[in-house]
Parts: sequence; C-alpha cells; structure tokens
Amino acid sequence: MSKTTLNVLFKKMQKDDKKEVLVFQVNGDELESAQTLVELAGGIVTMDIEGCDAGEIMAEFASLQRDSKKTALKFHIKGDSEEKAIPLYRFAGRNVTLNLQASQMSIDYYYGDDPREGVEYTVDGDGAVRVNDDPDQVTIDGVTYEVGVDLGQEPEDGVGTEPEWPDEDDLPM
Repeated sequence: MSKTTLNVLFKKMQKDDKKEVLVFQVNGDELESAQTLVELAGGIVTMDIEGCDAGEIMAEFASLQRDSKKTALKFHIKGDSEEKAIPLYRFAGRNVTLNLQASQMSIDYYYGDDPREGVEYTVDGDGAVRVNDDPDQVTIDGVTYEVGVDLGQEPEDGVGTEPEWPDEDDLPM
C-alpha cells in the first residue's frame, strides 16, 4: 500500500500507563484521503513526521473521529517504539506533514509481547479450553496437614492432630 501524506496539526502527545498517545487534527470537512484513513483505522501503521529525527515509528491507529469542522486521528505507540517517540515532543502543537502507511503486522502481534499473568491455556477449534500443565502447580496430593505429614497418613505422636486449647480458666482475662 502506498504512503498517505497529510498536513495536520499535531494536537497533543501524552504518556499513558503503557503507551504514548498521539493526537493529530485535520481542519476542514474535505479530506482527500478520507477513505484511506477509514481503511487504516483500527490497524497497525508505520508513521513518520517530515523533519523529525525519530524516523518511521510503528503505532496502532486507534481511532478516527470526524465532524463537520475537523478530523481527529489518534495513535498509540508502545514498546520499543516509545524510545523513538521522544523526539516527537518538540513537534507537538505545530502543523506537521504526517506520512502514514499500513503495516503488515497484526494488532495481536503488536500487543502480544507482554506476558500475561494467570493460568496458561489453549482454546481448541471447538471452543474447549485446555489448561496447560504447570510443574509448580500444587495438587491436593502434595498438600500436608503439618510439616512432613501427608494427608493420607494417620497422625503419629501428636503430629498432625488438632492443637490442644487451654481451658477457659487458664486464659489471661
């Protein structure tokens, strides 16, 4: 796919928890490449600003909002691309020439680098979920009542039995 070149206002750039958020604005109701932008929205794009040292940056084209006076373009930059985004700060608040091109990377791959917490599982083609075996997972057979005593064994010499509680008369109050 060919590059789309836009003359836009670099409205703002802000740091979020896990990503940089860039917002650009095109003033006016007529946008020559409106159909191309609609096709790019929701996917991963390579973008660059002419005159900026950052070069090409991979970003998620998060949203495209249009009304009668302007069109707002929102991008999310995460991971390794965040380092490349630092030179963009000096362009915020200015009119810039933005070049966009569709990337072959999918959104799942773009966001798939972060390890997820919790139980690892796979989903079969029929929708059944299979939990992956974890060698560190505790099983009921491995749990002991007291140190060194398995649940299946009888308690010996008071080990593994209920503790003896003092009579009410022996309590300090």
